[in-house]
Amino acid sequence: MKRKTRVYVCGPLTTGDPAVNIRKAIDAAEELMKAGYAPIIPHLMYSWQMVYPHSWDEMMSICVEQVKACDILFRLPGESRGADVEEDLARKRNMPVVKSVSALMAMYQPECEDV
Repeated sequence: MKRKTRVYVCGPLTTGDPAVNIRKAIDAAEELMKAGYAPIIPHLMYSWQMVYPHSWDEMMSICVEQVKACDILFRLPGESRGADVEEDLARKRNMPVVKSVSALMAMYQPECEDV
């Protein structure tokens, strides 16, 4: 199955415990994947940052491009300057913003095709 509906998962990363925040993003992505979507998890770039540190602006520029490549933005709860930027961008692009998998499933079914 080729998953065509890309969902960008955003939420806190460094506000609070990064390990807990990364786990929450992965848990959400797992639920999205099981529902048929293709999740994008920017939180995984934290590992990259540990090896090759970059400025917040540099990393956000990559996240912005990833948001632009997605169909839906999935917002996790919690304060996050980066997630606020990503959500604002999604809204400016008229991209749907959802806050739960059940809300997403009620509004948008994943688009898939056989490979």
